[in-house]
Amino acid sequence: MSLWAGREDVEPDSLRWHQVVTPYKRASEPGVVLVGFGCDAGVARNQGRVGAAEGPRSLRRALAPLAWHRRAPVFDAGDVNCHGNDDMESAQARLAERLATLLANSQLPVALGGGHEMAYASWSGLTRHLEARGERCPKIGIVNLDAHFDLRDPSQVRSSGTPFAQIAAECEARGWPFRYACLGVSRANNTRALFDRARKLGVLIKEDREFLPHRFEAIQRELERFMAHCDHLYLTVDLDVLPSSEAPGVSAPAARGVALAMIETLIETVRDSGKLRLADFAELNPSFDNDGRTARAAARLIHQLTLDT
Repeated sequence: MSLWAGREDVEPDSLRWHQVVTPYKRASEPGVVLVGFGCDAGVARNQGRVGAAEGPRSLRRALAPLAWHRRAPVFDAGDVNCHGNDDMESAQARLAERLATLLANSQLPVALGGGHEMAYASWSGLTRHLEARGERCPKIGIVNLDAHFDLRDPSQVRSSGTPFAQIAAECEARGWPFRYACLGVSRANNTRALFDRARKLGVLIKEDREFLPHRFEAIQRELERFMAHCDHLYLTVDLDVLPSSEAPGVSAPAARGVALAMIETLIETVRDSGKLRLADFAELNPSFDNDGRTARAAARLIHQLTLDT
């Protein structure tokens, strides 16, 4: 909680996040709950730039001074930390358990990363919660704003590049539909094998080069059609979907990316669907974050995601 500090204004109705966020307790009223995932073992296994384990701390610092516009509360449930590359699966299991508990207590979890291996934990936490409620074949829609599919073959090594392939395999084993939209994909950074796998899995694909002003409304409509066929939504934002000029502090910076304004609008579209159950923000790497630009961009996106006024 020491990270929640910052400016305080004397005039009325001028609160900021750091003045409002409180520690999460089991008896807390429904609201947004932040959970850190201090892990970049998956990034290391995927041969990326390590450092994302410090992402949750950087994100809290960036959120702390933002103006408060919510009515419902926000809580901080601390961090799930990974201790070395061999601890990744255990850390994922611990995060999944924590998220499932929060969902059972009528909270909206927002996980702060950390490598994108957290996506497998987030989905696992949601499925655990839905199964506990007796849902036998839930229609879960995954909306991933990302420059990468993260559909690499996990049979050799599980990493930040494999979570959605792992999820697809689990859906197949359970007889569940695999509903996955990946928006902002860079063709230059995803092999033909990954595009082929995505097509075979029926992924909704939107490349970064498609995000032009005259095409954006059509992309929004496609996202809305995708969400209409889902009962529950899991939103995951890999910050490398943003241009490296806006988000230099990531594990794999994008040469092109999708502008912050468009990503923000897509997040609002998911938020306003009424089906969002949890969200996470991945791959913030403070070691490369010049002037904190990436952390501030991510904080703004979280701020918009959680607006309830």
